[in-house]
Amino acid sequence: MPATSRPRRFDLIAFDWDGTLFDSTAIIVRCIQEAVRDVGGAVPTDEAAYYVIGMALTQALAHAAPDVPPEKYPELGNRYRFHYLQHQDDLSLFDGVLPLLGDLRAQGHLLAVATGKSRRGLDEALHSVQLKGVFDGSRTADETAGKPHPLMLQELMAEFDVPPERLLMIGDTTHDLQMALSAGCASVGVSYGAHEPAAFDVLNPLHVAHSVRELHDWLLSHA
Repeated sequence: MPATSRPRRFDLIAFDWDGTLFDSTAIIVRCIQEAVRDVGGAVPTDEAAYYVIGMALTQALAHAAPDVPPEKYPELGNRYRFHYLQHQDDLSLFDGVLPLLGDLRAQGHLLAVATGKSRRGLDEALHSVQLKGVFDGSRTADETAGKPHPLMLQELMAEFDVPPERLLMIGDTTHDLQMALSAGCASVGVSYGAHEPAAFDVLNPLHVAHSVRELHDWLLSHA
């Protein structure tokens, strides 16, 4: 059945930000490592730093740098933000994201962002890539519980009066897919972000897309 005439399976589609829509994971890893080095901690491996992407910032840094004492967490967070801001202008949407979002809106889907970023960080990113007005709603880690807790999705479902079976979560980490599973929602993983897709299997995503183009095609056909 053509996509234009097929009934929607999902009313609300929620996207993770970093590593799913925004090409930022490699820079985030470097910023985590530099921040830990600045406060005198043992610099995490690339693998360890990639793993925490998607978590709330304090939770992520604490997990990546277990030897840094809690009293240094504010300094650690400040150093991470310092390094990230140095690269702010180097970041961009993955190719094909804007057409994808435009086509989903044209099909009548509500669109949201569910991210481990702060509200300030997300608002700055949305402004910098001229995405204001594209998303109907969003939740950030400093407003609600961080991933993989399901509260972000539960709040979005309540805001838009959408039941769990009508929400689809899309993300690049196990944190995203676990959040969806815990909320009773379906998910789709993308393999081009922070986590290896082999880890997605136990979380039962409907699909794993290996490019934005593949994600676009799958959503138009199945969402």
